[in-house]
Amino acid sequence: MPVSPAMAEDLARAVTVLYEEAELAILERLRAALEQGIDSPLWAEIKLRSIGDLRQAVEEITDALQTDANGAVAAALAEAYGRGRQAAVAEVGGLDIGRELQARRVLPNAPAVDRLAASFAEDTRPLYVRITRAVLDVYRSIVARATSPVLLGALMRRQASQRALDQFAQRGVTGFVDSAGRSWELASYAEMAVRSVTARAAIEGHIDALAEIRVGLVIVSDAPLECPLCRQWEGEVLTLGTQSGPHTVRAEHAIQPTGLRAAFRPPETVAVHVAGSLTEARAAGLFHPNCRHSLSAFLPGVTTRPPHHATPSTSYEDTQRQREIERHIRAWKRRTAIAMDEQARTRANAKVRAWQGEMRKHLAAHPVLRRKPQREQIGSAR
Repeated sequence: MPVSPAMAEDLARAVTVLYEEAELAILERLRAALEQGIDSPLWAEIKLRSIGDLRQAVEEITDALQTDANGAVAAALAEAYGRGRQAAVAEVGGLDIGRELQARRVLPNAPAVDRLAASFAEDTRPLYVRITRAVLDVYRSIVARATSPVLLGALMRRQASQRALDQFAQRGVTGFVDSAGRSWELASYAEMAVRSVTARAAIEGHIDALAEIRVGLVIVSDAPLECPLCRQWEGEVLTLGTQSGPHTVRAEHAIQPTGLRAAFRPPETVAVHVAGSLTEARAAGLFHPNCRHSLSAFLPGVTTRPPHHATPSTSYEDTQRQREIERHIRAWKRRTAIAMDEQARTRANAKVRAWQGEMRKHLAAHPVLRRKPQREQIGSAR
């Protein structure tokens, strides 16, 4: 059974929901803090004095999120690693080495799982500081803008606050930029990070199991709608060793003759062209988040290269357009959550429906694509 990032998708989704619900809770807490007493002429003074209450509320949410997310990720990684190992068992179960692998028992807290869990916790630690800072910064900014001398009356103050809240909700709670210059919202960043680490755990479980029974070669599937990063590795054999770059190896045939004759002749070997190492391919982008490719054990003399999929009329760019539409839907749902009056709420809901209509049109034009409603949500309870 091949292993792929999709094998751990459901595990990643369960963790991502925690971030979506935290984001929604933070947005609603920010809206409530600004809306309280907005008709009072002393609103600005009250808001600035109560900033400590908002900080405490946000920190309580982020502390709980960090604890829950790290625990959920550790459990998801153990499950993903186990699935990867079981995939290896399923692939070679009919051979002697498969029965050897089936007999092994590996604890769920394998070193690879612990290493990945620690890496995730370390990589996401700065995220929680950014959340609090971003919320407090926008709170101060809204109070300052809504009490400008140009704004006369509570109605204009409410409208100015709503506009600023809308802008904040549009880009998401954090709105931070990564080292590649990409801007991320909280839930999207979390989903990317969790999908990446759980997919890695499944692949690590798979290749660790294969390495234990001395299977040193794997083969990449041919997937439709591949991205440019993965295209060069499709259908290629990779080594689990360290030698990078294209090369040819002589490998023992996976099925050797048995009996008396086999004892008096050398093992049968076959020539295998290797495109490079798995480490090299992953460093070049193979198995990125949302990657559609899978990895299988390559058994010399037995495994055949996968058939090449005809390129469908739908392109990789079309899949990215679907992701873009999903982001718009989530953004307008956030704006519904922070609406300070019925007019703003009605307008945001209308925009949600408009982008959902755009999604239906896009999918009708590209039947290969499938709608993923969970990616349009900002919290499982909503």
